[in-house]
Amino acid sequence: MNHSVQIKALKHGDLLHYEWNTDLLEEGDGYVFVLGRYGRKLQHHTKKSVFTVNNWSIEFFSSKHWFTVSAAVVDGRINEYYCNINQPALINGSEISFVDYDLDLVQRGGEWMVIDEDEFADNAIKFGYSEQLMKQVREELAGLQTRVAERQFPFDGTIERLMARIPDQQANVANPTV
Repeated sequence: MNHSVQIKALKHGDLLHYEWNTDLLEEGDGYVFVLGRYGRKLQHHTKKSVFTVNNWSIEFFSSKHWFTVSAAVVDGRINEYYCNINQPALINGSEISFVDYDLDLVQRGGEWMVIDEDEFADNAIKFGYSEQLMKQVREELAGLQTRVAERQFPFDGTIERLMARIPDQQANVANPTV
């Protein structure tokens, strides 16, 4: 894995929200999977902070679908799925960007739940989301929930298959950060 891909999450109006670097795992028709390395730095522009992410992740971005997927891998298992609802990603060589529309579908402890409803409501006012956009975001969330329930791509075992591409985790455990 030597093809680095920079990910940029934007807010409505193309405002840079956060960004991080990954490694390309797989490209398909209108989608990519990348590997987020253990210990990667996430530059959070909105919070004016840099965070260290101490887990591996398999991440999915699509130029056709209104969602992303990040599967956090800890001790060789997926311990969380985090899906953003967003405009289809712009995949441009070594850079991927997407406009995040706040609503997220996550799985923690085996339970799927929608989070950040309050952020969606606040940003709808702050950024002036149109009624059509708000309707689209809700429809895309419902479609994603159906996709998960029916185990449709990429929730069809593809992410689990790609976990075999994570380097030996025992050799890559970093020292805890202070």
